Amino acid sequence: MPNAPSNDTVRRLQALIERETGAPLGASVQAEMAAILGGGPAAARPVAPEVAQVAQREVTIVLADLRGFTALSATRPAGEVVMALNRCLARLSEVVYRYQGTIDKFTGESIMVLFGAPQSHADDVERALVCAVEMQLAMRDLNLEHLRERLPQVYLGIGINTGTVVAGRFGSDLFSQYTVIGEEVNLASRIEAFSLRGQILMSETTYQRCGSLVSATAPMQVYVKGKAEPVAMRELVAIPARKLKVPRQEFRRSHRAETHVPALCQLVQGDDVQPRIIHGMIVDVSYHGLQMELPERIEPGNVLQMEFSLALVEHRAVGVFARIVKIQAVENHWVAGLEFTELDDVSRQKVQMFVQLLVASR
Repeated sequence: MPNAPSNDTVRRLQALIERETGAPLGASVQAEMAAILGGGPAAARPVAPEVAQVAQREVTIVLADLRGFTALSATRPAGEVVMALNRCLARLSEVVYRYQGTIDKFTGESIMVLFGAPQSHADDVERALVCAVEMQLAMRDLNLEHLRERLPQVYLGIGINTGTVVAGRFGSDLFSQYTVIGEEVNLASRIEAFSLRGQILMSETTYQRCGSLVSATAPMQVYVKGKAEPVAMRELVAIPARKLKVPRQEFRRSHRAETHVPALCQLVQGDDVQPRIIHGMIVDVSYHGLQMELPERIEPGNVLQMEFSLALVEHRAVGVFARIVKIQAVENHWVAGLEFTELDDVSRQKVQMFVQLLVASR
């Protein structure tokens, strides 16, 4: 029987893999690598008991998504884009391992991290939150490097949730992976979708576990896909005891979502609504306004009365008034930005719900 590999051999291979791929191996994969080097068959590989068993565990899930690689891939060679992406993921991985999190997976430009599985600590929630802030700080420093290299800025949006999941090794004899599944994982993904660049959002459950340690905003009620009732989430602002502050990069009054909704418009002159119908197409909507394609130029400052249907939330908005803030020519039509000036309470709630559901479904 071949001799078992030394710890030094495993460490050297780990360093080699990390240098090549930009990300270190997880603990369970390291155990499998050691078993393979020792010559054991796949079925006989030693797996830690907590990895081998499928069980319910409370975990804190950190889901981080990189924004900005679309612009990078449009202007740079593929090899350069991959190198930049791996550099970002490697920097984030260093932070994760510093706080003993487990990288569950890389999915495109996203990274999912677990605190509480397969190993758990009494302070897993605190570790997760500190890790998230340090990840944002790492991205801020990395963007300074991008600036010197004349590369586009890359930003991070993070969503965090704490809850009970099913954890274990899933798959077959040919391929299996330790991971977690369940509604709490889906909720973490929904929360992340709402995060702006540089922002960290967390569920109310996560906040209740650590409210005395962090500075956070009041809860926001947000509709997400798969939930009949709105979900509460908070923005993490700082962790005073650690002297950490989130370096948020983007400040907007609300989220925006692309859409394709026809609208019937009428120009308002003085106190009179003109009878002529102008057919517009809403292409982007937020809580406070929208962007619309128009067949003709209408000067900024003018007000339109609008009527449109939001099928996703089963609502037809009528008597909506919005002022044109800006307008520009695009090919054979005009694109105008408008701010709502008059919107009844029901329509306002439905517009917000519509935007939230579109954001959560991305």
